[in-house]
Amino acid sequence: MELAGQILIAMPGLADPRFDRSVILICAHSEDGAMGLIVNKPLEDMRFDELLDQLSIPRAPEGRDIRVLMGGPVDRGRGFVLHTADWVAGKATLAVPGGYAMTATQDILEALAIGGGPQHALLALGYSGWGAGQLESEIARNDWLTTAAPEGLVFGAEDSAKWAAALKAMGIDPLTLSAAAGRA
Repeated sequence: MELAGQILIAMPGLADPRFDRSVILICAHSEDGAMGLIVNKPLEDMRFDELLDQLSIPRAPEGRDIRVLMGGPVDRGRGFVLHTADWVAGKATLAVPGGYAMTATQDILEALAIGGGPQHALLALGYSGWGAGQLESEIARNDWLTTAAPEGLVFGAEDSAKWAAALKAMGIDPLTLSAAAGRA
């Protein structure tokens, strides 16, 4: 099961409240584990321009503004820019299947601050991580649904609507989901 470039959609019965109604883009997946970024949980107390100020990155009048999200509960002091693959910072950029990329170096913030950088981007503080076999077990336990990650959903949809939009893209009405899992 290859999950890099796919999205995870939290099921109603997921026991961890940190992931309630989360939509996560999986950036890396191997037999050693998985790493992803929540793409629908905005940080209400952090704006991009405030972060630039904290990092002493000057912002040009034409500088871009991007959303700041809670990427996950792991390493919340570390930032990851999830973006379209039209901008690369050499080996510092991880190519993510599906036309995405992830960069965790300051040069992408500097590019965005002067109006450059990738066409679409969001900044996630922290990440979601799983050890070897953990994510596969959670999927088998019915904690997550998986599907393709359309760019319009990841970057374009209103954050509060992404969970329902991801389910609807799969042909699932969110009102019909149950917190209980079953096996046939």
